[in-house]
Amino acid sequence: METVRVTIDGQEVEVPSGSTILEAARIAGVDIPTLCYHPDLDVKAMCRVCVVEVVGARTLQAACTQPVSEGMIVKTSSPLAREARRMNVELILSNHPQDCLNCIRNQKCELQTLAEKLGIREQRFERRSRTKNNLDISSPSLVRDMEKCILCRRCVAVCQQVQGVSALGPINRGIDTIVAPVGGCELNSVACTLCGQCVHVCPVGAIYEKDDTQKVWSALADPTKHVVVQTAPAIRVAIGEEMGLEPGALVTGKLVAVLRRLGFDKVFDTDFSADLTIMEEGHELIHRLQNGGTLPMITSCSPGWIKFIEHFYPELLDHLSTCKSPQQMFGALAKTYYAQKAGIDPKDIFVVSIMPCTAKKFECGREEMTDSGYPDVDVVLTTRELGRMLREAGINFATLPEEEFDAPLGISTGAGVIFGATGGVMEAALRTVYEVVTGKELPSVDFTEVRGLEGIKEATIDLDGQKVKVAVAHGLANAKKILELIKEGKADYQFIEVMSCPGGCIGGGGQPIPTNKEVIKKRLAAIYDADKGMKLRKSHENPAVKALYEEFLGKPLGEKSHHLLHTHYVKRGKYKI
Repeated sequence: METVRVTIDGQEVEVPSGSTILEAARIAGVDIPTLCYHPDLDVKAMCRVCVVEVVGARTLQAACTQPVSEGMIVKTSSPLAREARRMNVELILSNHPQDCLNCIRNQKCELQTLAEKLGIREQRFERRSRTKNNLDISSPSLVRDMEKCILCRRCVAVCQQVQGVSALGPINRGIDTIVAPVGGCELNSVACTLCGQCVHVCPVGAIYEKDDTQKVWSALADPTKHVVVQTAPAIRVAIGEEMGLEPGALVTGKLVAVLRRLGFDKVFDTDFSADLTIMEEGHELIHRLQNGGTLPMITSCSPGWIKFIEHFYPELLDHLSTCKSPQQMFGALAKTYYAQKAGIDPKDIFVVSIMPCTAKKFECGREEMTDSGYPDVDVVLTTRELGRMLREAGINFATLPEEEFDAPLGISTGAGVIFGATGGVMEAALRTVYEVVTGKELPSVDFTEVRGLEGIKEATIDLDGQKVKVAVAHGLANAKKILELIKEGKADYQFIEVMSCPGGCIGGGGQPIPTNKEVIKKRLAAIYDADKGMKLRKSHENPAVKALYEEFLGKPLGEKSHHLLHTHYVKRGKYKI
């Protein structure tokens, strides 16, 4: 690899040719402040916070974009660079609300952190707001507060490049520029998938999840309600971050314990209904393969992905599995099967979901999700919202004992756990489909071909002589590539898994901030460690699922399961206006 030698703050370092000053400085152990820069997105150099002095250059240079050259001398903390940096941040602050104590991003705001780091203690410039009628609460999942927007365009980049949706973009010019949906309309009026990736990359509180914690506090305080909670597989490797632990900490037992202490009557596991999803979805795949059904069949667990295909590729809806997501399957069973076993009137059961996903808030409100006679799920909280509840409750998370989920809807397998990772639904399905079709035990339950963070992964599975080609995509821009192949008749797959968020649910829009590639890798490793530690690792071996079919559902794809666990999808336009 070709290298160059540069001097940064008096320290000579050797760095790869083509490195930016920012990258070279980090190799040298120098921290140059940034704001619009994000490690997982294209560089825009909008904020000019990372400016440095380069000896011989006529002007200050943006460290995030300026490449180094042999012999370059850089001063990152010269009086000129520091004053310019402070000035740029002060100008940003002059257009920003000074209400940090009331902001959802208080103490997790990059602008707040940067102002403290630069020693800004007074506001020299008169504050002027750039926007009016700035609060957009039209969406069931997300809130936009444009008064807090600093025009870094990170949300635009992730929406366009990573997700391929382009729901947000800059409109107007000059000092009138704002970031908004096309035409400046409300978010609920455009084809937003509600994935929440914009929340992750926003450095401030300009966009965030709609907070439903008060609904849960109220339900917990209501003696007439039997309040049950389900926790998605990705929560156990993320909630620890909200409580001060390192990314990827596996805290399943403590999560169960803390939810009991919050006052939930039963603590259940969405992994149970993930196993159930595999039974239904796996048999649906087998039925399509053997009876000439629409192929490739595509998974339907991710509500952001479902909304994407409904908006942009409604002509391909027949390719979707008809299975509800594990969240919604759980809710339907909680108000039928569980209510029957527990002798509780389903109208008194209040189902709370703890999910890594902002789009789940939208999903639980879909009119199709009421097959039990009631809304399957009453409230969805993101990982971040649960973190806020735990901090408010003052529970010492670190000292809690390890506790077990309640039966029967808390019994699960490793196959259910890996639903949290991209490729996990596919791997879980293959573990079951292989043994159901062949009648043979798998030599190894680990289908490593579908693991990892490559945007699109492919594999071919031999089902006792029948070859099944599968694909896995995460991030909606990658899903778009596969859908285009299907439209063109070039997709030679039989089964496809799509997750709307990078990394799958562990990178969901409701997960702790920051969520970036490095954090996702740590959560991913923890998910597979959890799978390895399970006694049972195949969905069809789950004894609680077996009992469910024997006592209540009858069989996979049967009449009752079709009524409660399957659904249909809606053709949506790109705009409501």
